[in-house]
Amino acid sequence: MTMPAAPDQPFHIGERALQLKAGVRDRLEQIGPLALRDHMPDQHRELFGRLPFLILGALDDADRPWATMLVGAPGFVTTPDAWTMRIDALPGRGDPLAGVLAAGSPVGLLGIQLETRRRNRMNGMIEAADEVGFTVHVGQSFGNCPQYIQAREPRRVAGGEPLARRETALLSPTATAMIEAADTFFIASAAPAARLGRPAEGVDVSHRGGKPGFVRVTAAAGGTVLTAPDFNGNSFFNTFGNLVLNPRAGLLFVDFSTGDVLALTGEAEVIWDGPELDAFTGAERLLRLRVTEGMSIAGALPLRWSPPEAARQLAATGSWDEVARAL
Repeated sequence: MTMPAAPDQPFHIGERALQLKAGVRDRLEQIGPLALRDHMPDQHRELFGRLPFLILGALDDADRPWATMLVGAPGFVTTPDAWTMRIDALPGRGDPLAGVLAAGSPVGLLGIQLETRRRNRMNGMIEAADEVGFTVHVGQSFGNCPQYIQAREPRRVAGGEPLARRETALLSPTATAMIEAADTFFIASAAPAARLGRPAEGVDVSHRGGKPGFVRVTAAAGGTVLTAPDFNGNSFFNTFGNLVLNPRAGLLFVDFSTGDVLALTGEAEVIWDGPELDAFTGAERLLRLRVTEGMSIAGALPLRWSPPEAARQLAATGSWDEVARAL
């Protein structure tokens, strides 16, 4: 395969608007073409090949973003060349993304090694799909820093029969308890033109971490609303840039001790100012998601993880208890 020409503009209009709002646009105009590549560097390919799981973001038939975790023995992700990734795994039964991955579908992929806090992202289009997996052509590939990642060591366990339960806009007590205990979630988003195949306007999936309970759960008008702080990051605004143009997001919560997962989709907004933001130490913005529906799958993953080693950056962040006391 010949190497395609690098895009002149690696960020779409939503990302550029937020970079300008944050005062980092000039800097990212310089480093963006260097950081966001149209191929995977060798060190990224090496990491993907070592992983026992991969985070996938994709769109359902109604163009709603969802995030899920794909699991396999290390080596289930291969990169025949720097522009191609093969994943020999598919979303399981009951997963909102089961049966929707096909040639021409845009996807976002996050390779994250929790025990070392290494992570790399790749967005692209599915070239081919079959009964055991799919092949993705790289649109954009870039690395992420280790900030806010709780270190956990994975181990494989015997897989049981997953039990899926649909969640409505008003989440069940079980789902609510899982979110309120979480210190990590993954978020999928998409630019409005994601299905057109332009590298800068695809699907994205990324990691968010915080102190346990950093996602607040409230009920409003018959539905559940989630609010999470957004801390200092790489300032690319891949997620929030998508949300400015297409305010839909998919969130994935994982119970690292049981292998249960909770996948949600809903309407998202970004809170830029106000007393709630001001009272949350370390937060630069707030993400708010009004849940529309979801799926809870008990025993979804044949992996378990050790107790977390907290990311050191979290010592400088607050909690919703502190917010409640301040307001």
